[in-house]
Amino acid sequence: MEGNDRDRLIRLAAFTFLRDQVDRYGEVLPAGPLREGFLFQDQRVPLQGPQGIFKPALMSLPLSVTTAPVLPGRDRPYEDELGPDGFLRYRYRGTDPHHRDNVGLRIAMDERLPLVYFHGIAKGQYLAQWPVFIVGDDPGALTFTVAVDDPLAVDIEPTGDRTEDARRTYVTRLARQRLHQLAFRHRVLRAYRESCTMCRLRHPELLDAAHILPDSHPEGEPVTSNGLALCKLHHAAFDRNVVGIRPDLVVEVRQDILDEIDGPMLRYGLQELHGHKLQVVPRLEMDRPNSAFLDERYQLFQVAG
Repeated sequence: MEGNDRDRLIRLAAFTFLRDQVDRYGEVLPAGPLREGFLFQDQRVPLQGPQGIFKPALMSLPLSVTTAPVLPGRDRPYEDELGPDGFLRYRYRGTDPHHRDNVGLRIAMDERLPLVYFHGIAKGQYLAQWPVFIVGDDPGALTFTVAVDDPLAVDIEPTGDRTEDARRTYVTRLARQRLHQLAFRHRVLRAYRESCTMCRLRHPELLDAAHILPDSHPEGEPVTSNGLALCKLHHAAFDRNVVGIRPDLVVEVRQDILDEIDGPMLRYGLQELHGHKLQVVPRLEMDRPNSAFLDERYQLFQVAG
């Protein structure tokens, strides 16, 4: 089999393998299966390696790029900055534009080959996006430009026209938003030890990472100090100002809800929260709710009441 044909079949097999992994694990994938990979003609093809730009032994050009997760106290070695053109920027391996890994991505760009982008969400956990294409190279800034495309575009011959650029810009923006949502959720739930801050519920599938100040607010950044781990019920109650949280972390329930008479869900799920402090708060000071954010949000709760 010709090398180019084999590379193409391996890429398609890798995309099929990733779809199966997402069906099994959800959007955030563990590193183990990615590094183990799959069998292609009785030979193993891993999808990740120790370096950010990865080429399996069976292939002649890179298959994937990886952005490492942010770890406490450490800088991210690769960054997924968004450029003014709406596409991502991926940093070179090292500072030598002629390093074989950088050359490999440059050739992949010239040949318009689809790759996989693994975004580090946490240690050993990644969001996989495919197909992505290298669409630009800036040796002065030591970066490649990366566009995310629709998975249905894998079998479409790249054209380089305006329609393709518009589609990729749109898909890249959505992909980056999803990445930030997942990373925010992971950081918040980890800080709150996968428990609802109001009721201690410990079922992650029933928990959300809620914003104190919303995305639309100038300071509504997806950072842990602007987040609360809340179960579905208390997230909805917080968003709709049924409950509020004072800057001293005491929960208040809106007066009309306190006056209402209904079944045990209302009593135990909402009314009995009134006047009690949050049940679970992050251990690290930097992860705890920002008091200024809570104060601003509490003022909105008071107006709604």
